[in-house]
Amino acid sequence: MYITCLDMEGVLVPEIWIAFAEESGIPELKRTTRDEPDYDKLMKWRLGILKEHGLGLKEIQSTIAKIDPMPGAKEFLDELRSMCQVIILSDTFEEFAKPLMEKLGWPTIFCNSLEVAPDGEITGYKMRCEKSKLTTVKALQSIGYETIASGDSFNDLGMIQASKAGFLFKSTEQIKKDYPELPAFEEYSELLDAIKKVIL
Repeated sequence: MYITCLDMEGVLVPEIWIAFAEESGIPELKRTTRDEPDYDKLMKWRLGILKEHGLGLKEIQSTIAKIDPMPGAKEFLDELRSMCQVIILSDTFEEFAKPLMEKLGWPTIFCNSLEVAPDGEITGYKMRCEKSKLTTVKALQSIGYETIASGDSFNDLGMIQASKAGFLFKSTEQIKKDYPELPAFEEYSELLDAIKKVIL
């Protein structure tokens, strides 16, 4: 039995923080897990910038409402789900993901949650578990599943390397150079073909 574990941002939908950086005119918020391997450090830095500018959940959610999945993402996901179980493993937050999951046809997502004050200020966040992507992949393997994983950033490498088959997708030139042993794809059709070869 196979389960494919996919990252969300940069793989199925555009990066939320980059979209918000553009909309809010705060270029510093363009920094993502492609640039910063330490997620805790990245999030604390982001929350500091939001506080400084008086921005909260409502402003980010209004940007997310305008984000559409990447061209071909839903079709790719639909076809993949017809072949095996699929779980999206993301370091995003429930409060961000819901409208995007609706546009993708409600796939299963495991993600984190935000701590939000009554006035909408994001005061903190709660990670589902430590090293959530790698921990989840190992847990799935412990109950009898073979995992296939794909993502684009530093925080995806653990689940990609621990899986029976792992692929980089729309990753950075630096990550591809640092991990030449990982097959890297740019198109959904290529990723689908690679997954099919493992499953069938």
